[in-house]
Amino acid sequence: MTKPDPAQADFFTEPVFPSRTPVERIDITRFRSRLRREMARAIRECPCDRPTIAARMASYLGLPSISKASLDAYTAESKEGHDVSLVRFKAFVRATGAVWLWDVIVSEDGLLLLQGDEARLAEIERLRQEQRAIGAEIRKLTATPVRIRRGEG
Repeated sequence: MTKPDPAQADFFTEPVFPSRTPVERIDITRFRSRLRREMARAIRECPCDRPTIAARMASYLGLPSISKASLDAYTAESKEGHDVSLVRFKAFVRATGAVWLWDVIVSEDGLLLLQGDEARLAEIERLRQEQRAIGAEIRKLTATPVRIRRGEG
């Protein structure tokens, strides 16, 4: 099977910046389960082992230590009542380098995480959209000639 030409548009790929709609109802059980699975994935994809991740988290939080067992509790779907706090989640993201986890957090609210220059790209497109609207208004106004009456007696 041949690979498609990179210049050819592929209409079946997912958009880089998908438009999202907030979910009507928050399903906390589903959200909790998804977050735990994604945090477990972040640990698997991190080049550091769990004790190192825990030590990094402790350092960010200014604590003497965080146990590997705490990490296990945050990622185990069977553990009730061991939700990670927002502050510890932030330390976890930094410790694992998994900034994509923030997108997991906000996606059900219809939001999209932009990182670094991606925000500049969004601003550029917003200004282009505004520029097109101004251009359309100018075209509308110039469609009818302006009659200048100065100097007429």
